[in-house]
Amino acid sequence: MSELHVSFRPVLRRPVLVAAFRGWNDGGQGATLGCGYLAKQWGAQRFAEIDPESFYDFQALRPQVSLENGLTRKLEWPENAFFYAPIPGLDRDAVILLGVEPNLRWRTFTQLVIDLARELGVELVVTLGSLLADVPHTRPAPVTAAASDPALMAELGLEPSRYEGPTGIVGVLLDGCRAAGLPSLSLWAAVPHYVSLAPSPRAALALCRRLGELLRADIDLRELERASEEYSEQVSEAVSADAETAAYVEELERRVDLLEAAEDLPSGETLAAELTRYLREREQEQRGESGPDGPAS
Repeated sequence: MSELHVSFRPVLRRPVLVAAFRGWNDGGQGATLGCGYLAKQWGAQRFAEIDPESFYDFQALRPQVSLENGLTRKLEWPENAFFYAPIPGLDRDAVILLGVEPNLRWRTFTQLVIDLARELGVELVVTLGSLLADVPHTRPAPVTAAASDPALMAELGLEPSRYEGPTGIVGVLLDGCRAAGLPSLSLWAAVPHYVSLAPSPRAALALCRRLGELLRADIDLRELERASEEYSEQVSEAVSADAETAAYVEELERRVDLLEAAEDLPSGETLAAELTRYLREREQEQRGESGPDGPAS
């Protein structure tokens, strides 16, 4: 019996699979917040899920008990659910996988996702991640990327990630897609490490915005933009109460501003080309001003 439970298989148009997982890959909940926002914004419908029984250590990740209407006890297990929705303004659909990083059998879990993606005719897999970094909360969250194929990175104009070290289910899924010949990429937003416990709508906004640019989709981000402004104000208020933290944030802001200024400077090749053009134009002007018999009157 398969651990993948499919209620029905939707008929999709050139689908793209967007996935995010709670856990190690989800600093400040930026990835799952962004993925959940897309599901809500696009009116996604659930059609499949992965049975958690074989993929979790329930002593490490315990099921949660909650009360409904203050009376009925409800047991909630770690969940990996698939949704589908048309992408507004495009002739293609989205498959959204919103879940929790498993504890066990990562390769089997990954193969379940890839097999379903193939059955549905998915043309591109995009995973979302967020990581803690030395970035200020007052600036847009920077986004880096990794892809299964360097040519795909170049085609999409993505800035590659230079990270080396431990990985999570996002990295394993990306590698599985590469082995399966399924085009895939991973987008990562940076979250300020000094507010790691607070959900980061700013990271979610950066991820959704970058995804919209890649897909050439017009995503309504107004709700995330408002939440990001409120987030920045609340964190700034908390930071201002501690002089040491406030000074640290100011230093981070200074570094970001210096980097942005450096990126705006023209390259050496650009400067050389401009100098050559200037000298050529000046030479042409001088030739036009001086005729064969001497200076023009």
